[in-house]
Amino acid sequence: MITAGRLRHPKTAVRWRLTLLYGGLFLACGAALLAVTYALVSHATMTADPGGVFTIARKPKSVPNNRVPAGPVGTQKPIPDWQLLPPSVRRVLTTPAGQATVRYVGARQRIADLHNLEIESAIALAIMALISGGLGWLVAGRVLRPLERVYDAQRRFVANASHELRTPLTASRALLEMVVTDPHATTGTFREACREALEESEQQEQLIDALLALAQGEQGIRRREPLELETVVRDALRAHDAGAQRLEMDVALSPLTVRGDRPLLVRLVSNLLQNAIQHNVPDGYVRVRMSSRDGVAAISVLNSGPVVPAGEIDRLLTPFQRMAPDRRGHPGGFGLGLSIVAAIAAAHDAVLDIVPGEHGGLRVEVRFPATGPIRLALEPVPVPDGWIVSQTR
Repeated sequence: MITAGRLRHPKTAVRWRLTLLYGGLFLACGAALLAVTYALVSHATMTADPGGVFTIARKPKSVPNNRVPAGPVGTQKPIPDWQLLPPSVRRVLTTPAGQATVRYVGARQRIADLHNLEIESAIALAIMALISGGLGWLVAGRVLRPLERVYDAQRRFVANASHELRTPLTASRALLEMVVTDPHATTGTFREACREALEESEQQEQLIDALLALAQGEQGIRRREPLELETVVRDALRAHDAGAQRLEMDVALSPLTVRGDRPLLVRLVSNLLQNAIQHNVPDGYVRVRMSSRDGVAAISVLNSGPVVPAGEIDRLLTPFQRMAPDRRGHPGGFGLGLSIVAAIAAAHDAVLDIVPGEHGGLRVEVRFPATGPIRLALEPVPVPDGWIVSQTR
């Protein structure tokens, strides 16, 4: 059995690797920079004083009392440093032995200065490496945190999908095994078992179609085409004739144009209608509205139904989440309806707005940029008795 601590171990290992990578790159760049700085400083000191601290090439002309020859004001040159030395010291330094001593002392001083530069630079580099390691650890954590959430969501999705697929398979297998092992089974019993097995298979097919729609919506749209939103809504309404018989359907259509994928948009509207019809109350209502405000086309579906807390809406957008999470096998639903709607809306760069209704139910609105009205002659779609369908132009 894998514990929760072990599940987090790969993330910690990846975080350490990223931290070491950041720290290693900083250390390598810092070492290269220090090497270049050391070479430049060494070359600069050698070029500035090739013979030592200073070189006395020839005996300078003596100037009485260290005075500068008179000249016009503003043209006097500064006194060289060696002229500030006592005459006796200057005489010693002008000898070959004095110049050799100067070169030796200068070389030793230069070596000592470069050595101090190495030590101080190494200390500074070590301190900065530790700081960069700490910053790398924090940055790696922030980078991996969204990935960890995605990984956890994907893992939950796979677990829920496996459970939803296994439930009807287990029921079908138990049903068939019961009939096969029954010594008193009759032809009618076998037919009933086969009928129930077909219903379970149909449920599996619906779940697979929903999963494929969710995956396609999350994958995005490769090709967009201008579509008349009114025809999309009509196509979706046609698929919900039977379920809407017990409800008051109020539909207002408008000629709005959007760009997108037609099958996905039909699935979006169909899921909104299916959600509104299934999660309703007897003699309730479903209202469909289309509008255009500030260049944005919108379709909204409002339904009566049980009261939905505002804090539950985000959870309902998660795959396989229902209002009653402990109840499995809800007829006609898998907890994927609003998840598919959210994925398709995001693929069309649309805005999904879900708010609880004033007296129960939900108000779901999808807003996406419109490309302008298309004037087409639309064929009327047969609707069940009791539907109120209006059309605005």
